[in-house]
Parts: sequence; structure tokens; C-alpha cells
Amino acid sequence: MKACIDIGGTKVAVSLAVGNDPVTDLPILQARRTEPTAKTGTNDALAVQIIRMLDEACAELGVDPALVQEAGVSSAGPFIIRDGLIELAGPNICGGMAGPARGLPNDWTTALLEAPLKQRFARVRIENDCVAALEAERRWGALKGESHCAYVTWSTGIGMGVCVDNHVLRGKNGNAGHGGHSFVSDNDNALCGCGNVGDVEGLVAGNAIARRFGQEAPELFQAARAGDADALAKVDDLCRVMGRALFNLVAVLDLQRISLGGSVFWHNRDFLLPRLQAHIDSKLPALTAGVLLVPAGLADKVGDYAAVALA
Repeated sequence: MKACIDIGGTKVAVSLAVGNDPVTDLPILQARRTEPTAKTGTNDALAVQIIRMLDEACAELGVDPALVQEAGVSSAGPFIIRDGLIELAGPNICGGMAGPARGLPNDWTTALLEAPLKQRFARVRIENDCVAALEAERRWGALKGESHCAYVTWSTGIGMGVCVDNHVLRGKNGNAGHGGHSFVSDNDNALCGCGNVGDVEGLVAGNAIARRFGQEAPELFQAARAGDADALAKVDDLCRVMGRALFNLVAVLDLQRISLGGSVFWHNRDFLLPRLQAHIDSKLPALTAGVLLVPAGLADKVGDYAAVALA
């Protein structure tokens, strides 16, 4: 039995993996629970939350927590390495990065992660959530058999996990694929939690939509679907930024297929997918011919399967 931990800027999910379904080969996940991501107290609060949630999951199944000694942790990044151990420097979790302007209720510049988890588990593997989701999508989802591909999340933040020549890219600190923090605009209303102004995440992420337009993402997309001209214009602007980010990913890495997930995309996938694909099609065909954007094959469970793929 393995612990599966999915850390996002909005929520944390914990479940226990107990083998694979003999028909689908998908992992069997039990005792799943989710909570808002801890953002108050000392900077070990997130790790304390995870361990408590795991103990509660074990209690639900009547399992001795001491028997669960392997953990896969799929986490929003970026990461830093301190004394050889991963700490989380996520701009949607650590309020000390962008300062009071973002309104997060802490002054953390990092959140402790690997050190407290290694005290609890014998074996821990931590990866950026999009790298983990990429592994899950290549194993069980929409990227099976793909050697030049990416998984991209459009959610509270914007993240990317990339694979080139059948090799998943990680980088010096495990932060490869943070294209959400690439600069695309001088818009001074696009403050990202990382402190940058005008990056992709600061313009189109779930929390950026509410901040920029005074509407939560579900409300904006509902209005756009209903034909409201102003909402449609805003959604087209969001898709232009996100579509160009995806095109840039294809152009730089020569990819064949990109799997898309995350709450903003997933709840509006039929509406968004053709709009995003339009920013790929017919743009420099030598690079983009046949490149396909697809919904995540693991649907809205991709985060859970990402964690178990690591474990």
C-alpha cells in the first residue's frame, strides 16, 4: 500500500494505492480525501497537513499507518534544493514571494516538504506535478506511445511537463517546464505570485482571471458560452495567450502531442480545445503539421494518478 499525495495551489489530495484494476490496469485508489492547501502557520504546515490526512486515510481503511512506507508526491512547483532536500517555492502557496500584493496569509519563501516527509516514509519520490502527470499520461492516458510530448495544466497556475526523444526533462532542480512563468506581456495588471509581472500565469491562470476581470473563471466561461460579447472577447484573449504559449512549446521542443488538464481547462474543455488548437494549426507547418492538442486521458483524476505513478 502506497501513499499518493497531490499538492496544488488550491487543494491537497491524499489517497492510498492498493494495486491495479485487472481490466483497466489503472491503480486502485482508496480513502481519498482533499482539503484546501495549508497556507497559515509555520512553513512546515503543508507537510504536517499531509501526514495528518494520510493518518486519517489509514484509519478509514483500518490500516496501521506504520505499514505505509512509500509515497509519491506530485506537487506544484517550483522547487529549490536546500541541503540536498526539496523545498517548495510555489507562488500560489508561499506568500513571501510576491509580498502582500497577492494577499496570501503567510510570509513563507519556501515550504518544507522532503525533509519532514522523509522522517515519516522510508521512500519518498517528489516531482513537479506536471512531470508526474506526464508520466501518468504516458503510462495510462492520452500520451501512450508518445516520445515527443507534453502535459500542460491550466488551473490555479500554469504548468508544463515535457518529454523529448523519449526522455522526460527535469533540469537542475526538477523545475524544467515552468513555461507558465515565461514573459509574454508588459501588462501591469498581470502580477504573478512569483513576483513577475506579465508572465503567462499572471495573465491566464485561474486566480489571474478573477483578479484581472473581477469574475471567477466559472462565471466568465458560463457567460462566454451563453454568447456574451464581452465575455467572449476576454476568453479569446485568454486563449490567445495560452495558445501562443503552447505554440512556443511546440516550436522550441518539436513536440507531436500535448495533453491538457487542470480545472480551468477541464471544466471548459469542449469550448477551449478548438480555440487553442487554432493557435497551433497552420502556424509554420514544418513544425506544427500534425501536432495535436488532446484532453487528458485520465480526465480530472490525472493528479491522483500522477502521484501513484511516482510511488
